[in-house]
Amino acid sequence: MKPDYWMNTKTGFTPLIVFYDGACPLCRREIDHYMRRQGAEHITWIDIAENETLDSYGLDRQSAMEVFHVLDNRTWYLGASAFSRIWIRLPAYKWLATILINLRLVPVLDSVYRKFAGWRIRRRCDNESCGFTS
Repeated sequence: MKPDYWMNTKTGFTPLIVFYDGACPLCRREIDHYMRRQGAEHITWIDIAENETLDSYGLDRQSAMEVFHVLDNRTWYLGASAFSRIWIRLPAYKWLATILINLRLVPVLDSVYRKFAGWRIRRRCDNESCGFTS
């Protein structure tokens, strides 16, 4: 079922949808950390390792596995930009997102993240264990 994309009148936010790999131990720990923070209750968390409805969001499994995705107000954010969208919604991290965005450091973080993501997908999906060739 697709979530409603219109603004929530109680929170003032449109739903933020996070797609993460729950079968990746490092990814799981980080997402679990965010899920425990104030504000996380307004975020929809979708574990791509357990969810078969990715296509209803216009997202295929390989793309979802290769790089971190967040859907915010019908706009896709990938990599470090995706993390910044989460941080904006979590009061404990909003300061970090504000600094990184205002100083235009998100692209720098993204280049580091993309190196990690490439290493992670090669390690996680060796021998076509993810259903595609990495």
